[in-house]
Amino acid sequence: IDDLQFLIGKDNTQEEFFHTFNALIDAGKQIVVSADKSPSDLSGIEDRLRTRLGCGMVADLHATTYELRLSILQAKAQGQGVPVPPKVLEFLAHKITTNVRELEGALNRLIAHANLFGRVVTMESAQEVLHDVLRAHDRRVTIEEIQKRVAEHYSIRLTDMSSPRRARNVARPRQIAMYLAKQLTSRSLPEIGRRFGGRDHTTVMHAVSRVAELMQADAAFAEDVELLRRMLET
Repeated sequence: IDDLQFLIGKDNTQEEFFHTFNALIDAGKQIVVSADKSPSDLSGIEDRLRTRLGCGMVADLHATTYELRLSILQAKAQGQGVPVPPKVLEFLAHKITTNVRELEGALNRLIAHANLFGRVVTMESAQEVLHDVLRAHDRRVTIEEIQKRVAEHYSIRLTDMSSPRRARNVARPRQIAMYLAKQLTSRSLPEIGRRFGGRDHTTVMHAVSRVAELMQADAAFAEDVELLRRMLET
């Protein structure tokens, strides 16, 4: 029974629920109840009903973590007859964070599509099949968020993102923030430049190409940038 708090103030419904509750417990049945508060905090629910609810196991449920979502997907994917690459499961666990049922539904849809069309599950096919679900879960990342996250990651001041300073320990994080702003937002190059201290759009273009070059040449640097991207997207 979901949302027991909606019984508050409904005396007749509470009376019926009380007797139904007793009948089920007397018959050796189990009842699972959810509410937005613990039984002791449900003011407006009759004491006799609240004490019965408190006699059971009371658990405080929180939003799922990435690790839990991934474990759920791994367990569901086993024995389905369609191999699902670990990278696809990790991708889904990162992207779909609000609802476990929706998470399981996305996996079932992916497996059903693979069975129906005889296709191998890949990252590309997952993005194609689940494009509507994934689009609904895309976060709208702002340039301000990117600047703050990158500044914290590289231990520089947030004001350095728009300052004229050209020291490498400041300029490189600023370029990375411009690159991520181009990748993760729909802002134009001139708009991005204005958010970084009124810089010209050609400066942003140079930053984007420079970061892309460094990511190709330096695996550790690429991993660092991808970590920042994941942190901003989830």
